[in-house]
Amino acid sequence: MAEVQALKAHLALNVHNVERSIEFYQKLLGIEPSKVRTGYAKFDVQNPPLNLTLNEHSFSERGALSHLGVQVSSTNDVLAMREKWLAAGLIARDEMQTSCCYALQDKTWVRDPDGNEWEVFVVLEDNLAETAPCACATTLEENASSTETLKAEASCCAPTPIGVTNAAAVNEAGCC
Repeated sequence: MAEVQALKAHLALNVHNVERSIEFYQKLLGIEPSKVRTGYAKFDVQNPPLNLTLNEHSFSERGALSHLGVQVSSTNDVLAMREKWLAAGLIARDEMQTSCCYALQDKTWVRDPDGNEWEVFVVLEDNLAETAPCACATTLEENASSTETLKAEASCCAPTPIGVTNAAAVNEAGCC
């Protein structure tokens, strides 16, 4: 059987208002949409390769989506993306030297008009022990063996929505 030659990932997001979301994603991605129709927009992103579509639908909650992101190769890339977003008028929040998903990471975040969180991150050190502290500022016990401690580990390192505002005003933490 021949190997499949994938072109790019596809992500379809439900949005409340396509026009408002187009404005955000133009700033986030730095490109214009390649296709716009009533209730629909497509961004053909070259770096990273992504077919992103916005589909206008009514919904009352954020749904099961935790967050979206792009892994980059260095902290300088994280900072460059943050500066690009700030220059485009987006509000970014940094998490530097954060322990998340059992890895040490530097990252920056923005939120789209529907509350979807986007991160750009670099993994500085991977595969940390389960006893490593999590980004939510909860330190796990060194010799965790109880069910309660294991549940705390799972909830601590599980993705949670983050508030993307001025860094000084951020009270919530996110992970992964």
